[in-house]
Amino acid sequence: MDYKGVIIEESLEDKSILKEVKIIKTKIEKVTFNYRTPWLKQWTIHTIEIPEEKIDEICKKIKKAFDSEHNWYIDLKNNKYEITVFHDQIIKKRVYNYFKG
Repeated sequence: MDYKGVIIEESLEDKSILKEVKIIKTKIEKVTFNYRTPWLKQWTIHTIEIPEEKIDEICKKIKKAFDSEHNWYIDLKNNKYEITVFHDQIIKKRVYNYFKG
């Protein structure tokens, strides 16, 4: 099952990683106080999809591509796992469905 998540283009020092993921949707939002990124005027928000067989490779590339001056992250999910990628670590957690009969 493919992983889905949202990545902010402005969070990336190396934007070439965007060529390696499937972009499903893009929207641009003006930065407000609540975004806590006063050095930016806008966020370019990409909803992305990554095939399960490429997830480890792509997560490592995203980790290296992040702007290392700020604390950016991305959450990626499928029906089995949730992965959070930071510029200095990758956390993978198993997702359990307690309500499934």
